[in-house]
Amino acid sequence: MFSNMELAYGFIYVCSGLIAAGIILLFTMKLRHQAEQKQMEAFKEKHRDYFIYLQSHLHDDVQLALPQGRLEPLERRVVEDKLIQWIERLKGESRSKLVSLCQEAGFVEAEKRMLSSLFPGKRVEAAYRLGGMRAAEAVPEMLELLQTMRYGPESIIVARAIAKSADQYEFIRAMLKQLLASGKPVQHLAADMLLETRLESAGLLRRLLQEEELGILKAALAAMWGQAVPAVVPALGRLAFNGQEDVRAEAVKLYLASNPVLKDDTISQLMSDPEWEVRAVTAKALGRIHAAGSIPLLQAALADDSWHVRHNSAESLSLLGEQGFEALCQAALGTGAAREIALSRIEQVMGSERSTQAVDQIVAFNKIKLVYESYFGISSKKAAVQMAGVGGDYSA
Repeated sequence: MFSNMELAYGFIYVCSGLIAAGIILLFTMKLRHQAEQKQMEAFKEKHRDYFIYLQSHLHDDVQLALPQGRLEPLERRVVEDKLIQWIERLKGESRSKLVSLCQEAGFVEAEKRMLSSLFPGKRVEAAYRLGGMRAAEAVPEMLELLQTMRYGPESIIVARAIAKSADQYEFIRAMLKQLLASGKPVQHLAADMLLETRLESAGLLRRLLQEEELGILKAALAAMWGQAVPAVVPALGRLAFNGQEDVRAEAVKLYLASNPVLKDDTISQLMSDPEWEVRAVTAKALGRIHAAGSIPLLQAALADDSWHVRHNSAESLSLLGEQGFEALCQAALGTGAAREIALSRIEQVMGSERSTQAVDQIVAFNKIKLVYESYFGISSKKAAVQMAGVGGDYSA
């Protein structure tokens, strides 16, 4: 009995001691952090004139001078962080001068040595800083580090640092393959990294679109959204008509977004594609590029098995003037799915009368209204009410 009580008291004493030690450790770490922050602020003030000098001569045709005197480790960190901050913000010659300054000051070499640290956190931090300094000479070591890591936040940091620093296509490709080897859906993340590379955008995307690996193709296609790259249109055309099924729809979407000159047989080939996604993106693009010659194909697509194809075809027909709207009215007099989607789109178009304000829009709407009345023989307001009242009048 007493031995159990003594054991319990001993356990309580040990736990209390551990708790007290933990509190003391946390308090010590807080004090150390506060002291470090205070010292960093002092170093920022010490080098304020040097930072002003750099800002004043960034755009001049002069070689930037190194910081004077021997820098303490924390002092080096303050200067390095400021340079990285500017490198991230600037482009062109100003960025190149700061990158060269980091190399001359020994910051890059010091961080490269940290890539072989025994502590994983130190290695990831070094890779992050090397990416900020666009250290091309450290890319092989960072690739070796990435190969030893499992997919996670740390590997993403290293991969992004490689993308920022790499000056050769082979390094970008190796980074993408390693990132995609995790099997995770990281195509959009990889595409975001590609936008930060220092390589020429058109040449990089053109080479990536020639790869056979599906993940790399998807990443390259995702990276193309939001930027116009005319040089890659031929590669997009190849993927749109002869590429793998998983990327063809995206390639067609980007290809049509480049406003190419489409021949009738090309439009016919896309609208009869076995993949519904390809037919859907094609149908949507035909109205945007005002391909009036495609009206018969769009009208036939109103009866497509895919709702997306039917919806996009009806929307495009409504954008192709009187002829396109007349095709919708003809389909509305038919039966089946084509009639349903045509009536729905007609109701939307005729219901936009109140929102029409510009003169050219009013003229175009009045022409469409005449086409509508020639088919249905009633006013647009009455037609909209009748089509909205599904099921008729049951009051009798």
